[in-house]
Amino acid sequence: MPDTSAPTVEYGVTPTQVMASMPGIDFVRAIFAGKLPTPPIMQTVEPFDYAAEPGVISFQSVPGFRHYNPIGSVHGSYAAALLDSAMGLAVHSMLPAGSGYTTLEFKISFIRGMTKDTGPVRSEGRTLSVGRRAATAEGRITDSKGRLLAHATTTCLVFEIPKEG
Repeated sequence: MPDTSAPTVEYGVTPTQVMASMPGIDFVRAIFAGKLPTPPIMQTVEPFDYAAEPGVISFQSVPGFRHYNPIGSVHGSYAAALLDSAMGLAVHSMLPAGSGYTTLEFKISFIRGMTKDTGPVRSEGRTLSVGRRAATAEGRITDSKGRLLAHATTTCLVFEIPKEG
């Protein structure tokens, strides 16, 4: 009888030397394919249905009761985690081997609230500009009807990954 259970997700942090050895798009695709560990932060949002092209990253997630704030709706940190991840990975997908990034700042606008009944949401990050020292990207979260729920922009610092001695 075939195994129909969901694949086991391994959460962890990829060693720096492994990340540094790969072009960004290959690194992102390897995470999405389960060849590298899924970042631990993703345990909180459980993304699925990934797509990765240079400069454009998308995935889906389902907001749940566990994401609620004290006023009975999904906390803004849920959308922030999705957007920061999508935009950051979009930037990373454009970097050559040996380069990394970190978020310097991002701005988020919440358009529609989410609840446990919202259903799957799609997060997309898209680069605007990627230079040697800085990169910018934009992100959007939409519901299954294509309605905009939140959008954001980010500025990331691009840097050379230190070589271990």
